[in-house]
Amino acid sequence: MDFRWPDEYLAFRDEVESFIHEWRTPELAAEMREREGAAGPLTREYYKALQEKGWMRMCWPVEMGGEGRDPLYQFILVETMEYWRMPYGNLTFTSVAPSIAQYGNEHQKKTYLPGIWNGELTFAIGYSEPNAGTDLAALRTKGEKVDGGWKVNGQKIWTSLAAHSTHIWLATRTDPDSKRHKGISVLIVNTHAPGVTIRPLKTMSGMSTYETFYDDVFVPDEDVVPPLHGGWTTIMHALNHERVGLSPTSNLARNYDVVVDHYKKTRPEKLRDPVLRRQLAELRVELARHRALAIRNAVTIASGEIKPGEASMAKISGSELRYRMSTLLVDVLGRAGVLERDDPRSIEQAHVQGNYLSSPILRFGGGTNELQRNIIATRHLGMTR
Repeated sequence: MDFRWPDEYLAFRDEVESFIHEWRTPELAAEMREREGAAGPLTREYYKALQEKGWMRMCWPVEMGGEGRDPLYQFILVETMEYWRMPYGNLTFTSVAPSIAQYGNEHQKKTYLPGIWNGELTFAIGYSEPNAGTDLAALRTKGEKVDGGWKVNGQKIWTSLAAHSTHIWLATRTDPDSKRHKGISVLIVNTHAPGVTIRPLKTMSGMSTYETFYDDVFVPDEDVVPPLHGGWTTIMHALNHERVGLSPTSNLARNYDVVVDHYKKTRPEKLRDPVLRRQLAELRVELARHRALAIRNAVTIASGEIKPGEASMAKISGSELRYRMSTLLVDVLGRAGVLERDDPRSIEQAHVQGNYLSSPILRFGGGTNELQRNIIATRHLGMTR
């Protein structure tokens, strides 16, 4: 098997890296940290530049406003962006936008997709509730039909980026007589609509997530994602995209390279330890294995469908690898591994502490890894429950 990239892909990677070095400034990085990954003024300008390049939707079908390019171009773009820690959207781009393109009505496609592409519109995901996390079908947020739309009441939790988003992609029970997966719809809710309350919840990584409350919030009919009462399929489509998106490793490869280069320059004798060399070699193999899985998923996405089992494999692989790698690097670095990245005594660009503290959430965000293993067993391997 030939693992070399054809010249046209290598040329595109060079073009992306040139773009990154033009936009990669301390000011942009500071804004992203301050806003916890949400888009600010500089980030929106950056997204507009991406849009002008045509990269935000280059692999989308032509009939949806894209260029219909090979999905490996998208893989190269995202991988390179992640390696240099440049923003490339979030769940708005990787989960919500594909779902609107697949299931949205004409109003939603014309209203929301252009705003998403140019960075003006951002979405938070409103799925989990205090009593409906892994068992999402137990959700209690309800929508009551009123003249011209729906009146929504309920509560969501772990609604990341809600305070920095323009809209919430809200899972709502719209048929009160239905059971479990039936009778659920996805509603697009403006975060500034009357009755929406957003409260921060701090995590141990220093980042915030949010709980959101809905008190008689009006949502017009045109903002109900089709089909009405059939939103479970839409949610699963979005979740599969989210699970693939929760498995990036090029930023981990960056951490790996930074730490190894640091020791080559400052303490080369440490890298002669046979135990550490074996551990680092195993991580490098794991990075290569997960990258191969990510490339396969890029091709699968282009086919128009992500198989649930394969999405779950990617999610488990990426989140578990992040945990193992960040744990080892913290141990290897000692005191420097637990310092915040702004501390002058930390290793520049390593981000080890942040990855270590944020790794647990990726093992349950988008559905716990235990649940993902059940999905692989039943839906991919055909095993009985």
